[in-house]
Amino acid sequence: MKRYTLEAEGLEKSFGGVRAVQGVSFGLLPGEMLALIGPNGAGKSTCFNLLNGHLKPDQGRVKLLGHDITGLAPRKVWRRGVGRTFQITATFGSMTVRENVQLALMSHRHELARLWTPAWRLRGGQADTLLERVGLADQVARPCSVLAYGDLKRVELAIALANNPRLLLMDEPTAGMAPQERVGLMALVAEIARERGMSVLFTEHDMDVVFGHADRVLVLDRGRLIAEGNAEEVRNNPLVQEVYLGSGFEEAVAAC
Repeated sequence: MKRYTLEAEGLEKSFGGVRAVQGVSFGLLPGEMLALIGPNGAGKSTCFNLLNGHLKPDQGRVKLLGHDITGLAPRKVWRRGVGRTFQITATFGSMTVRENVQLALMSHRHELARLWTPAWRLRGGQADTLLERVGLADQVARPCSVLAYGDLKRVELAIALANNPRLLLMDEPTAGMAPQERVGLMALVAEIARERGMSVLFTEHDMDVVFGHADRVLVLDRGRLIAEGNAEEVRNNPLVQEVYLGSGFEEAVAAC
């Protein structure tokens, strides 16, 4: 029997008369890179928000390592080992790269309210280790406000790794990045996932990124999962071809 890191079982979510997510079920294995794709309005962001606690499903369950986490607050989900990056980076610009990661490490260990110990002395070595792993060893003392956008994405990745997640959720991780930066970031995520046995679920519009790095692909349309498989299986699926008609989808997949 497969032991999944993440299981979604029959997730449903409506907003008024709009059914944003309809009966979505899937499993994510340890160390697996799973992409969730679909046209704008397909329900990808709603699905993500159901998984990490920002939204509570109308029906269905979310299980992490076999434990039901349905409806838990995002902070409680994070403490159980779920990291997340966002489409728009969210770092403290006036703080250094190291300080941003230190803050995440301290939060995870309930150290933000420690008295008598200056914050800059806490978790600095661990922060530097994480920053070295994401390729920012030479940037640790710089304020985030002066970093290039691609480097900010790497800072965000280091922050997401601060709680040693078993599952990493990435919402359009390469949005706004140059093509070469996109390839480099996702190759790094794939390496870290293999090293840690960490599962990764990501949404992405760039088909080169999706089929270059995902072990498996889920396709969502109008709130429903319409396809699942590897690049070839998804490319040849008639429903997927219909959904992406005129978008250059087939050419993008064929090039991968």
